[in-house]
Amino acid sequence: MELVAALETISLASCGVATLLWMSIGTFTRAPWGEAFTQRAIMILCVSAAIMLFALHYMGGELWGSQNVARPFAIIALIVAAAGSLNIKGRDVQGEINPHQIMRMRRAESEEE
Repeated sequence: MELVAALETISLASCGVATLLWMSIGTFTRAPWGEAFTQRAIMILCVSAAIMLFALHYMGGELWGSQNVARPFAIIALIVAAAGSLNIKGRDVQGEINPHQIMRMRRAESEEE
């Protein structure tokens, strides 16, 4: 049962860290390497959490008193991992300029003058 408790704690912690990174990704995109690093971290955390949640379910573990919650959370973690790999500013998918790029263009124009 110690392994089940450890799986529960680690999987919930990795989901929480991935959620915090997801909410902070706009801040990380300011650095050129930040977006790719954050996306990979979110993806790794979510996939590992999904694996642990599936293992927790099949080992008979419980989340918040329910044995049926681990599998849907594992699926949600996989969806977040897939969504976390989408680019915010890396490739121009929507045809719009990123606000950070606008700010850099304005700085460059003001420095030229």
